[in-house]
Amino acid sequence: MTETYRVGDELPPLEIPVTRTLIVAGAIASRDYQDVHHDAELAREKGSPDIFMNILTTNGLVGRYITDHFGPAAVLRKVAIRLGTPNYPGDVMRLSGHITSLEDGKHPLIEVAVVGDNRIGRHVSGKVTVAIAIAIAVTRQEGGA
Repeated sequence: MTETYRVGDELPPLEIPVTRTLIVAGAIASRDYQDVHHDAELAREKGSPDIFMNILTTNGLVGRYITDHFGPAAVLRKVAIRLGTPNYPGDVMRLSGHITSLEDGKHPLIEVAVVGDNRIGRHVSGKVTVAIAIAIAVTRQEGGA
């Protein structure tokens, strides 16, 4: 199977409901036992309106967004993200992205700029570099679908 990607191509958005379970499970899975990720009362005592998602869960969801799009041949090479507004229970995080650069080779590299927004603003922004372990065609000129 051959895929064609171009600089400027937009990835379809992914909406992720942010539930209390997702926040707590992500914190436990990443061994982040900070109380602000699982105890609403202690989070409020520390000035937060509720528990909030940790960066490792966000990092994993950004990785999922990229690998879901590029498929099973996608290998994450670099994930560089920055957090903004918190993700609270009841939010919906909407991830979107576009291809910013392409590099030919045996395993082509694709760089994608990613952002994730929720009801109060930008939760995450950054760039992800993914290698593709199958034949693809890359085009360097600007443009996109």
